[in-house]
Amino acid sequence: MQKKSFYLTTPIYYVNSVPHLGTAYTTLAADALARFRRMAGDDVLFLTGLDEHGQKVEEAALAHDMEPKAWVDSLAKEFLDTWEMLDISNDKFIRTTDEYHEHAVQHLAQTLYDNGDIYKGTYEGWYCVPDETYWASSDIDEDHICPDCGRALQFVKEENYFFKLSAYQDKLLEYFDAHPDFIGPDARKNEVLSFVKGGLKDLSISRSNIKWGVELPWDSSHTMYVWFDALINYLSAAGYGQEGGEAEFAHRWPAQVHFVGKDIIRFHCVIWPAMLMAAGIELPERIYAHGFLLTKGEKMSKSKGNAQTPASLVETFGVDGYRYYFLRDVAFGQDGSISMESMVQRYNGDLANDWGNLCSRLFNMIGKYFEGSVPDPSGCVDADEGKELKTIAAGLFDAYESRMAAFDFAGALDKTWDLIKEANKYIELSAPWALAKDEAQSGRLAAVLYNALEAVRIAAMYTAPVMPNTSAEVWHRLGLGDISTVDDIAALTEWGQLAVGNTVEKGDPLFPRMVDEK
Repeated sequence: MQKKSFYLTTPIYYVNSVPHLGTAYTTLAADALARFRRMAGDDVLFLTGLDEHGQKVEEAALAHDMEPKAWVDSLAKEFLDTWEMLDISNDKFIRTTDEYHEHAVQHLAQTLYDNGDIYKGTYEGWYCVPDETYWASSDIDEDHICPDCGRALQFVKEENYFFKLSAYQDKLLEYFDAHPDFIGPDARKNEVLSFVKGGLKDLSISRSNIKWGVELPWDSSHTMYVWFDALINYLSAAGYGQEGGEAEFAHRWPAQVHFVGKDIIRFHCVIWPAMLMAAGIELPERIYAHGFLLTKGEKMSKSKGNAQTPASLVETFGVDGYRYYFLRDVAFGQDGSISMESMVQRYNGDLANDWGNLCSRLFNMIGKYFEGSVPDPSGCVDADEGKELKTIAAGLFDAYESRMAAFDFAGALDKTWDLIKEANKYIELSAPWALAKDEAQSGRLAAVLYNALEAVRIAAMYTAPVMPNTSAEVWHRLGLGDISTVDDIAALTEWGQLAVGNTVEKGDPLFPRMVDEK
């Protein structure tokens, strides 16, 4: 029986610089969701990649005295290396220069042209080269500054092909009304609704003076507008327009979720669904826009010069510490302030004190009192022993899954920490070190430490989507298999599955405490 498909995507990132914390943030969120859905038994396709065409890339390559393809190849390696460093588990990495993608782009464009949704006309107006965005005069001030990036716009007058976006205004509004969860969060949905209700204009989808792009199949003197080209990656990666790709596309499409930044929702929530409607293709289930990462109150961006790369933070906090902070401390969907001080506090408080300390002292006690083997709890006569832990564990899958379905990564981790904190509390109240001094309490000692180990086993599964390396190490120390092969986390959450007699390794501290919190 074929598993249920779960297809999720990040935006494809523009290759004008190396990846920074903002691009990594989107990718981390998608990775955590993809990892959880795999553990829940879904057949996941997690897509990320690069947008490599357009005027901006052409100019950047020229400035570096390189051909465009050589320029994008050099930057593609930077992204691939960063995702490898952060343990991103994407199934596909698409580049808009990939031949199969260009074929799909031409296939969809030809479909729209044949349907009468693309026509030839003249564009006259303002264009932002860095953002590859057209602006109507009514949307800009008299200084002709881009409303998004704050840089000077260029006045453009040229013969182009246009997509009849205006024809889909009412259809889009009807769809939004019938599918209230299509755009999220609500603030972004309201923004899109307001924009569409304000009136849509037809979209220029080609350039005759830009050669670095995909040629229109019916007019090779024009190349595709970079956004029109880029959006189609979500289809091409799923088999659309590919010879022999029909079965894959039928299985994968529609996508369950597109993750995007809030600055690109108009492209994804207006232009993209209109393109799909015009082509007679089902729309994705959800488009969800996250907020900006802020440092000292300012949006992090390359143009402001405050965009950091992930490598230095990974060097300080480790990969899992880095991953945990951004998904625990920043509410996905809202702007979030980040700082080194808050990273250290999260690391020391949640990771070193709560999770790391729980594992270290528990594994040490197993070595001290039971010669490094999982004890047998059956000698304890109290049926309520560890009741609080068992209750939290019993409800953990439903609580965690519902929060992941809402893209509330912080909330999902919070529920996991309920079990971790209760395990620490349970050890403190039960005082195994005192029980070990009384031979009559040997049965309860075994049960207490078994229950704490079982809580750790279960907690490790629910931290795995965010901290895969640490969770794998915890399972290894418990004498279990490869945690990455878990594909029925709900069933494995049932209490009592840790085998008595498994060898438990002490190991080094999972998260050595940082001394300086300043």
